[in-house]
Amino acid sequence: MNIELILFIILATIAAVTSILVITRSNAVISAVFLVLNFFALAGLYLLLNAQFISVVQIIVYAGAIMVLFLFVIMLLRTDGEPRIFSDKRYIKYFALLISIFVFIQVSYLLLIGSPSKSVTGNQSASINSGTIETIGKELYTNYIIPFEVAGFLLLAATIGAIILAKKKFE
Repeated sequence: MNIELILFIILATIAAVTSILVITRSNAVISAVFLVLNFFALAGLYLLLNAQFISVVQIIVYAGAIMVLFLFVIMLLRTDGEPRIFSDKRYIKYFALLISIFVFIQVSYLLLIGSPSKSVTGNQSASINSGTIETIGKELYTNYIIPFEVAGFLLLAATIGAIILAKKKFE
């Protein structure tokens, strides 16, 4: 066994277990914490797939910004006193269990019987290199510099507009 396979097994196990814990916890804040752990495990899996940029974006955008927003909304709504949605609908639980067994059988079939190809073609090699931060940065700052700058100015204009609109409301 090589180190990549060991890391894959560890990260995939963490991702699978935390995804189950996200949907089974009754406290929404604890579920959100497990979701953050799931995002970090997925970022590690992206690193194993040589997609460094996607991995970094996964951590910065999802584990950072989106989860702060989720936690803010969860704490703002105070869902502790809400009634349980599916407590009286047991057939939905059985249907979800049936679907999960079906997906488990499919994944088991792919892992146990399916066989990936061992050779890497030129297109696959180019695809692997296209996910690196170096390649994305080189393309962004050489071939796509004008659209990148235009997007930056549009975001700046939107930020200034939002500040002006917010200031008028307070006055």
